[in-house]
Parts: sequence; C-alpha cells; structure tokens
Amino acid sequence: MAKKLFGTDGVRGVANVYPMTADFALKLAYAAGELICTDKRKVAIAKDTRVSGDMLEAALSAGFAAKGVDVVLLGVLPTPALTSITPGLGVDMAVMITASHNPYHDNGIKLVAANGDKFSNEVTTHLEELIAKNEFTFDSEKLGRITRDNSGEVLYRALVKQAISGEHPLKGLRVVLDCANGVFSTIMPEVFKELGAGVIAIGNQPDGYNINRDCGSQHIQKMQETVKASKAHLGIAADGDGDRIIICDEKGEKVNAEQIIAFLARYMHENGTLKNRAVASTILSNTGLETFIKSLGVEYHSTQVGERYVIEQLKACGGAVGGEESGHMVVMDYSKSGDALVTALMVVQGVLQSGKKVSEIFPVFAMDPFVFVNPRFAGQDVIAQVLNDENVKKAIEDGKQKIAGKGRVVVRASGTEPLIRVWVCGSDETLVKEVSAKIMGEIEKFQ
Repeated sequence: MAKKLFGTDGVRGVANVYPMTADFALKLAYAAGELICTDKRKVAIAKDTRVSGDMLEAALSAGFAAKGVDVVLLGVLPTPALTSITPGLGVDMAVMITASHNPYHDNGIKLVAANGDKFSNEVTTHLEELIAKNEFTFDSEKLGRITRDNSGEVLYRALVKQAISGEHPLKGLRVVLDCANGVFSTIMPEVFKELGAGVIAIGNQPDGYNINRDCGSQHIQKMQETVKASKAHLGIAADGDGDRIIICDEKGEKVNAEQIIAFLARYMHENGTLKNRAVASTILSNTGLETFIKSLGVEYHSTQVGERYVIEQLKACGGAVGGEESGHMVVMDYSKSGDALVTALMVVQGVLQSGKKVSEIFPVFAMDPFVFVNPRFAGQDVIAQVLNDENVKKAIEDGKQKIAGKGRVVVRASGTEPLIRVWVCGSDETLVKEVSAKIMGEIEKFQ
C-alpha cells in the first residue's frame, strides 16, 4: 500500500473518511478473519462512546461473520478492560474501536491478540497487504453469528479492585473524576464510590459527540477548577478510552507523569509489591526519573516513544511498572495496557496511607532542567531533508557526546504533525541550553 495504515496504536483517522470508513472496516475484518481467526473462529469487539463507533462496529461484525467468524459484541468498554479480559474470552483476537483522546469526529481501530497484547508489525503489515490485494473468498455454508455479552465490565471491575485492599479503603477521600465523556463515565465514579470515596464526577454524560470535548486528559482546566472549588483532595482525568491519566493536587496543580511513575514505583517498593522488578519509561521522560528510580536500588529502562514499547520492555525484563509522559501508565500485575483506573486507585491509596496532602507528596523527585522545542515545517519532505542534513546530524551527535552521562538528547520527526521534536534534558542546565541551541541553530536554517 502507498501509505502504511497501522501505526503503533492501530489505524486512526476521520470517521467516514478513508481509512475510517465502513468499507475499510469490512475489508479489515475479512483480512483478520482469514489471517488471524483460524483457531477459535471467534472475535470480540468493544468501542468507546463516539457516535461513529456504531457504524464501524456494524461493518466489522459483518466482515467477520462473512468470513465464518463468530462475533461477541462487548459494547462500550475501556481499552484496558478489553486487553485485560481478552485472554479469558476464548477468542482469536479482539478489536477496540476508539480514537483515544481525539475529538468525536475521529475514530480508530486497535487490534488485540488473544493473549491481550498488541500484534506485531509483521502481522499488521500482512493485514495491509491482504486488504490492498482485495481478493477474498467466501463460503456460503460457513457464516458467523453475532451475539452480545455485557459481562466484560463486571470482569474488569473485579480485576481493578484487586489493586487496592481493605473493605472501604477510600473512606474519607474527596475526589474529582473527569471521565472525558468516554468509557469511564459510569465505571470510574461507581468504583470509587463502592470503595468509600466521596466523588464529584464531571465529563460523565456522553452523547456520542462530546467525548474529550473540553474535558478529560487533554483539557484539564475544568477539573482543576472543580478541585479547588469543592476543596477535594485531588483530581483525576482519564481520556476517552481510559488508557491515560492526568492528576492534579488539591491546589489544582498538575502532577507530571514522571512523578506519578516515581510515586508508583516507590509505593510498590515500600509495600513489598515491586519485588526488585524494573521500571520503564520512554526516552522523552525527564532524566531525573531515572536517577530517582536507581536511588531506590531498582533497575530502570528507557524505551522508544510509545506505550507499546514501554510494555514490550517491561515484558522482556519482567518489569513491574512503567509509563510515558503523555499519561499512559501500566502496572503489569493488573494491566495489559495503560489503565487510568488501576493507576488512580493505587495513587489514591498511597496518598491516604501517607496521611499527607497531595501537594506535600509531589514532586517525588527534583526534575532535571530540559528544553523541548517543536519547529514546524512545510511538510514531511522538508523534515526528511533536515534530518538527513550532515550539519544537523553532526550537531545532534556532538550534543549527545557532550551531554553523555549527564543527560539525553532526542531529535525525531512527529508521527502526526509536520514537526521536528527537539528534546534535551540533563542535570546541568547550562549544558542543556547550550546543546539545544546548537542543534536548533542548524535546524532553523531550513525554516
């Protein structure tokens, strides 16, 4: 195919515009039914609350059924719920229909393997080849059935509650929950209430069009204001499909994602559940995080940008917890992917056990100085030219050598916008600024 459709987190685009069309979803189901659904001949499908989810669900269901694959419709369900319960569903694969934190007019299709993990690039590349070839065969004697099963939410609720102990462990907590008008609109407030918390829920009235609109992890202003106005202990915001989290303290101040990772690691280390297992985060995480994790006597790994790479690293090294600066947090004992609810429950229990205000706990460690610049260009061709320029490459390499042992340099093209992301972080602020300025000096010659 001329352009690769599957990114690190599935296929995504504007609903009713290729590839987020009923026709594409139908053919994707044909291809997956032929390539993947060869054992159980069964697939599960879940979705978030955006209006186009119904269309894509119907098209995928028809495509799988046409290939003789039985379909179980799980309804609206968080992405972490689907990845967690898939291994017990007896299916060859599962599909999550969501565009995560994007606005309602976008949608996406994430594919989940039978074990709850993401498929390899090899599998998705093969799927794209089958779709492009468009030579599917059908058997009139072998048709799949489509059924509904609403037990997924029940299974997930039971699973996440294992992350917290006690009969009413959140008694005395007053929390603002911003559910992004998405998949957690009902589940998150109810779970917190069942565990004894006083809940002020916002962004919990999905209508198909308001997912992530002025709410959720990308728009936290209302959460921050509500926390201050209601004198809550903290605020928690999820995104539309529930795999990322943003937290603010009782003053309405946002807590950096790296600080949450550090808190989880220390909390698990102190209560004996970390068990000397590693922590992982991406190359864009503040270098102070690595210093802090190692100060606990715990192994730390830095990965490529993207939740899937953090998870892959944790699996490879038997790690316990990790995340990325965008708010994806994964606790491997309870989750197969980023999970806002599991993370939230562990954080609030740790806060309550400390007896301190959230603002007294965070920051957990001192952030290293950093400079993050996103120069914009006319298009990907120009970006490729910049990144292949010998002077730019030399400036980047010189910067990496200068800061080695004291920090990190990351220069990469954005995967979604015509930007080059230039990130320099380290313990020496003067050096950080110097390295960033020299790299930007070469890059800016192309603007």
